[in-house]
Amino acid sequence: MFGMGKEKQAELRYLAADYVTLKQGSFVVCAVTGQKIHLDNLNYWNVERQEAYVNGAASLKRELEVNA
Repeated sequence: MFGMGKEKQAELRYLAADYVTLKQGSFVVCAVTGQKIHLDNLNYWNVERQEAYVNGAASLKRELEVNA
């Protein structure tokens, strides 16, 4: 079928407990590791920096970098 298998990066605006989709897609990229994060697995982000993280360890790593 046309278009199947083509993943596109989403563009999101991160809010305190949710996010708003600005550009449709199936994943975002972790700001620390560069890994794809499928939207159904997106659990970690920072509202102030508007960054997504693949897991809690990546989120902590970024916090330590920023606050060093």
